[in-house]
Amino acid sequence: MAEYLKDCSVPGKMSWEELEALCRRERLHCEQLGVNGANVKDYDVEFLCDYKKTKEEELYLVKWKGFPESDNTWEPKRNLKCPKLMKQFHLDLDQELRRHKRRCTPKKLDKEVASFLVQKAKLRQRLQRWEAHLNQTRNHPGRIFVMNEVDFEGPPKNFTYINNYKVGQGIVLDEMAVGCDCKNCLEEPMNGCCPGASLHRMAYNEKGQVRIRAGQPIYECNSQCSCSLDCPNRVVQKGIQFDLCIFKTENGRGWGVRTLQHIRKNTFIMEYVGEIITNDEAERRGHVYDCQGSTYLFDLDYVEDVYTVDAAHQGNISHFVNHSCNPNLQVFNVFIENIDERLPRIALFSTRAIRAGEELTFDYKMQIDPVDTESTKMDSSFSLAGLPSSPKKRIRVECHCGSDSCRKYLF
Repeated sequence: MAEYLKDCSVPGKMSWEELEALCRRERLHCEQLGVNGANVKDYDVEFLCDYKKTKEEELYLVKWKGFPESDNTWEPKRNLKCPKLMKQFHLDLDQELRRHKRRCTPKKLDKEVASFLVQKAKLRQRLQRWEAHLNQTRNHPGRIFVMNEVDFEGPPKNFTYINNYKVGQGIVLDEMAVGCDCKNCLEEPMNGCCPGASLHRMAYNEKGQVRIRAGQPIYECNSQCSCSLDCPNRVVQKGIQFDLCIFKTENGRGWGVRTLQHIRKNTFIMEYVGEIITNDEAERRGHVYDCQGSTYLFDLDYVEDVYTVDAAHQGNISHFVNHSCNPNLQVFNVFIENIDERLPRIALFSTRAIRAGEELTFDYKMQIDPVDTESTKMDSSFSLAGLPSSPKKRIRVECHCGSDSCRKYLF
């Protein structure tokens, strides 16, 4: 029996941090956890709960990591070695005192203020755990940060972070990738090079910036091509390259996304991914989302209205990007491994230079003028949260983007 069970494993009920705290609490030494006679009495501060000042010293009420709140203790400032937690505590305290129009820190905090500080600390913990999970799940170089300095809303419920499309029930997709024989696709493209599939020049320049009009399809090199992974015609497939922050907006628009790095014009930012569903299923879900007042349906009607991407419960960071009638992101259809024109990858590129700290937005009702190519006429209209060909009347949704060119209503 043992030979059949040698590779089996069972997940533990406690994390390493919880085990370490348990060892310290029970005065147990553990070499693997690094708990020994020299540090067994050392305890970690989880967060600070309260503050008071006497004639002799400043004291903080400490929540100890691995211990229940009933074990919280008042500790003098000189005994605490947690400068980052202390700095964050006072930032939160100053914010709450300003809200109450109080300038000076009192010698003893009101219960309401102390409760706010505890809620804020617990929220920050939940967001940090979510942030860690997002970064463990992502498959792209760009890191994800999470921040909420507006209210106590924590991570969204019923949302799973995914990196690529997830095919819905009843949909079968065949990969139809055709590779090129080029060694240098930008400078010496051969006949049949991937960009030639759409009868236009290379979509990107040597810096990876898109240089064609919105509405024209982009065909990137793929796993069947002879060129290297450094080929300039491989951009979207490399994933998100920038550090981005999911943050709570202050004007009631929910969560948003801002860049933490400067982004040049015409640069790829992210893909819009989610569950691929049929338009019949999208119609059914659309009724439900209408009642909720929000939706994440993105029609893939590049050639014909066949599939829809639903990012309501499964998606990537684009799930949190807000609408603007004057956006700084533009949608392009990109084909890589799959050249089925019913299923493009939805890539978002910058329309201008975007400074670090600026929110990223795109137009949920983007309309692109049809583009005439030498062989065909492509209709490139996009719709997030709408099914243009649907016979049903959708609810009227007000726009709160705040731009000078705001249309007042989304749908």
